[in-house]
Amino acid sequence: MAHRSRRDGIMDEYQEALSLADETVRNRRHIHQNAEVGLDLPKTVDFVCEKLEEYGLAPKRCGHGVTATLGHGGKVLLLRADMDALPMYEASGEPFSCADGAVHACGHDMHAAMLLCAARMLKEREDELAGTVKLMFQPAEEVFKGSLDMMAAGILEDPHVDAALAYHVGAGRMPAGLYMYNDADTMMFSVDGFRIKVLGKPSHGAYPELGVDPINIGVHVHLALQELVARECSSYKSCVLTVGQFHAGSAANSIPAEAVLEGTLRTDDEELRQHVLGRIREVAVRQAEVFGGTAEVTSLSACPPLVCDPDLTREMVGYMGEMDVPGMTPVPGVHASASEDFSFVAQRVPSTFMYLSAGYEDERGERPAHDPRVRFNEEVLPIGAACLTHCAVRWLENNR
Repeated sequence: MAHRSRRDGIMDEYQEALSLADETVRNRRHIHQNAEVGLDLPKTVDFVCEKLEEYGLAPKRCGHGVTATLGHGGKVLLLRADMDALPMYEASGEPFSCADGAVHACGHDMHAAMLLCAARMLKEREDELAGTVKLMFQPAEEVFKGSLDMMAAGILEDPHVDAALAYHVGAGRMPAGLYMYNDADTMMFSVDGFRIKVLGKPSHGAYPELGVDPINIGVHVHLALQELVARECSSYKSCVLTVGQFHAGSAANSIPAEAVLEGTLRTDDEELRQHVLGRIREVAVRQAEVFGGTAEVTSLSACPPLVCDPDLTREMVGYMGEMDVPGMTPVPGVHASASEDFSFVAQRVPSTFMYLSAGYEDERGERPAHDPRVRFNEEVLPIGAACLTHCAVRWLENNR
């Protein structure tokens, strides 16, 4: 496709993305309908590789994900999209719903489709690039393992990455095209998943004095954990501690041998995070001792807060402000209690992360992300693809 030079205008990327919107939607719906969870995404990875090859790139497997590069040396900008789904049954009513017990209820299918479109547009501009773009199609963001997997496989090296950019679509009752960012503070919380196994002593329900009741211990542990937030966390900092699972026993007239609690801790401050993690372990162990049992605490996941590089964020926001795209509106100062494993990348290289609203202003926008009934507005797909392309081109121009 012929396109104008940069001096002739800066709507090229959006207009081209609009011309490719039908294919981008098809790509999104294919990924959506074939949703996969976790690290191993064979169908999704094969599809992404097939499309990148079709667009003239040379994709490579990187850990459990996919990477490819464009350009001719110079500084390197990483563009990242995750592509894993959630383990639940879809209830969105979309004609392209997944029927396999996995659903893209967080919009990662949208991210992968946007980056595929951007890859195609950047390939057409490859001779104009003032540096190198590296693509990162990542698995396992939902379980906070995908970034680490690809980093261990060398995604940030060969060539070395100088900066990174990622977008995440947002569902809900709002118009498409808002872009939300934070250039001054923590953007997204840390997350630490934990399992507390309480070990007691089984006995007949008629003779509880002969056993040690792990359910009773578990109840006291749960209550004590809530006091950590209420009494040990400053009101000037944010901390969310949720126990989402509590399992014990199989009979109503027996005291079981063990009880298991699982939950998550989320904070916006690393020092507070480490304090509360230590106290979770201490509270569980000591509460169990009080009632004659024992407790074991296991980490299920660990992801730091996402803090974007202020200068890079303001630079990317400036490039997005150059784009004359209907509905694109900046929303600064966003602070989300959800978590994102792009934070591991942001710890290693200057990075920025933004939300792109993909909601509806009618009843289709009633459901939030991670709801099996959520629906995402596909009008954001060309916006996201254009933003990725434009920001990459402009950043490389100004950071030779």
